[in-house]
Order: sequence, then structure tokens, then C-alpha cells
Amino acid sequence: YIGCYVDNTRQRTLRGMSFFDYKKMTVFRCQDNCAERGYLYAGLEFGAECYCGHKIQASNASESECNMECKGERSNTCGGINRLSIYRLELAQESARRYGSAIFRGCFRRPDNVSIALPASQLMLNMSVDKCVDFCTEKEYPLSALAGTSCHCGFPTTLFPLHEREDEQLCAQKCPGEEFESCGTADFLLVYQTQVQDNRCMDRRFLPSRAKQLVALASFPGAGNTWARHLIELATGFYTGSYYFDGSLYNKGFKGERDHWRSGRTICIKTHESGQKEIESFDSAILLIRNPYKALMAEFNRKYGGHIGFAAHAHWKGKEWPEFVANYAPWWATHTLDWLRYGKKVLVVHFEDLKRDLFVQLQRMVGLLGITACEDRLLCVEGQKDGNFKRSGLRKLEYDPYTPEMRKMISGYIKTVDTALKLRNLSGVPDDYYPR
Repeated sequence: YIGCYVDNTRQRTLRGMSFFDYKKMTVFRCQDNCAERGYLYAGLEFGAECYCGHKIQASNASESECNMECKGERSNTCGGINRLSIYRLELAQESARRYGSAIFRGCFRRPDNVSIALPASQLMLNMSVDKCVDFCTEKEYPLSALAGTSCHCGFPTTLFPLHEREDEQLCAQKCPGEEFESCGTADFLLVYQTQVQDNRCMDRRFLPSRAKQLVALASFPGAGNTWARHLIELATGFYTGSYYFDGSLYNKGFKGERDHWRSGRTICIKTHESGQKEIESFDSAILLIRNPYKALMAEFNRKYGGHIGFAAHAHWKGKEWPEFVANYAPWWATHTLDWLRYGKKVLVVHFEDLKRDLFVQLQRMVGLLGITACEDRLLCVEGQKDGNFKRSGLRKLEYDPYTPEMRKMISGYIKTVDTALKLRNLSGVPDDYYPR
């Protein structure tokens, strides 16, 4: 907690994202939502309003003026009338840090040939993060790299892939133009991703000649299939197809959605099927597996709230959720077991590994599809990885929807799948599948 500050409805003190909840606002909820989006400060006002930002653009007020209880927890103060209770956030995920519209990527060693790796540059004696990000945005580059009083711009390439992050302290030299910001040094560059789209991986088309092999992109619903399709399309430049037809996905740019799955014009086919006959109609498969606790909640949200929406509170608390878990949890296990048993040439990819190590996992997936992935294209994908298919964390459930009985049942299914994977000399399920 850093204090009570003046706020002004015409000129906000914290100018990032904001949200209100006049029934259930808590300090933790506001902090959590601002931290998840990478902001440095979270401020609460009027008992129910949450503001996020990178700079505090106002003066201190007396502590007695922050005098309103939080609507969701009477024991805590949530600002006052035109007064903000402000917290500085410890960010668990540095990579998520935002700076206005730019995303913080980290501290990196200066590349060997900086003028080739980062082709545009300018000396800025009054350097700040804003100035360098604005300069690179104007020059239409997706990366902005601060090196003391030099600002460099470029693309992620094999010369500067952004894979070896350094300790942020090595970049912690104050900006000449903004005392609360770091601007990197001549040897260690502080890198932000601008709003400029990296177009090196945006072109997509249908296969030029009919595919000889039918490759499935198989997953249980809620395991990230749509996201994996987005990544594969960017990485290969070819459309993915589907066993189903989903108009909302077609309208979002998945042009292979309308093709019959056997058309041979798409690079792989999305499927949630798990019967022997359906599985054997494919020549090979990428099998995407996700933690069942997360997959079940994601599919429940999709079922009741659409691809990037959320199920309402009444659905979680009513009979829909227990019925859903009873029906879908066994299917989570049989889906994987069936693909391992009947699938020909199955590549197992864990959703969690794909999130953690996108470059390596995507290389494996593209390899199975028979395409040599250009490294610069894969580096471009890393910068565009979310696409339009990530639910924002704003509607996180504030309680655990799983009962002890549900957990016991799901733990049994996790053990079964883990054993089946290990019997095939594959790595078992990631550790975080078990609620500890």
C-alpha cells in the first residue's frame, strides 16, 4: 500500500483499465485484475471502483480522506469520494507487464550486430519508455528496445529472438526523461512490444494441391483447440479445417471452417471426436491435452457464454455444473485413451507446455504437418500468440467450483491418463494437474 491519492473524473490519476463492482469489490480482486494485465499500480475508489495504471498522475491526499469500506469486504478501505487507495503491484509474470498499449518483453543482452538486428534507431537525450515506443510505432516496427539514451526498433529474428532473458536489474538504469522508469543500458536492452502488427506471419491460404494425408488436431473440448489452430495457421501460412462447421469461427477468420473436412485443402482438421471409426479415418494426429480442471471450466464457459464469454453465476451454482462435470470428466480421460489406442502416428502436446515454451512445441507440431517452419515466422507467431481467442481474466470465479467428490473422481482419471502416456514412453501429465 502506498497511500491515499487525489482522483479527478475528468483527468484520471491511473489511466489504464478500470472496472466497477458495486456489490462485491475487494482489494485483492482489484490488485489481481490489474496485475494480470501487467499494470504497476492498482487503485480503489468509492468502495467499488478499481483503476489500473503505470504512473500515478496526481498528488497525495490525507489518509483520513480514504474512508470508504470496500463493498465486498467491510474490514478494508477502498478509497473515498474522488480519492484512491493505491497499491504498487508485485508482478508474478513480468512478461505480462504493459506500458499503455505496449507489452513488456524483458531485459536482453545487446545483440552482436545491433544495426542489422534492430535496423531503426535514434539518440534520445530525454529518453523515456513512451518516447521510444512512440518512435518505433511511427516507424512501424513491433519491437522497441531502450539502451540508455538510444532507442532501437526492429522485429524478433534469429539475431534477436528474445529467448534468453536477463535479470531485470541489469537494465535498471533510470530514464533521463522519466525518473520512475528504467531505460536499459548500452549493453542490456529493455524491450517492449508495440501495437504494430508483425505481418511476417499474417498471410494465410489454402493448400496449393490436395493433401495426401489427413491430419487431426484432436482435443477434448476446452483444451485450447481454437488457440492451437490460430498458432498453426500463423506458423505454416495455411488454413486449418474442422470436423464441424462453426459460423462464429469462420467469421473470425478461420476460412477453412466451411470446407468439408475431407476436402484436402487444409493443413489439419480440428476434431473432438473419440470413437474408433472417427479416429481411424485420420492418417496422423496432434493430440492436445489440457489439465482437466481447467479444460472443464473452459468448456463450461464456452457452452454457456460463447468462445470468449463466461457462464453466469447461476449456472455455476445451479444444477448445470455438477451435471456437466459428471458427464464430461470421464470423457476427458476416454478421449485421450482412445486416441492413444486407435490413432496412427500421434504427437502428444500438453497445452501447458505450449503456453510455457511456444517456440519449441510449435516446431514439433509443424514438423508433424510436414512443413519446414521458417524461424523468423515462428518468432513472429510468439509476438501474436493470443489472437482473439483468449478469455480475459476479469470474470475469474472467486471460489473453487469443484467439490471434494469431484476432485476425487478427476484425480482418478488423471492417474489413468498419466499411466497410459508413460506406458507409451511419453512424458506423463504435467505436475500442475494435481491440485496440491
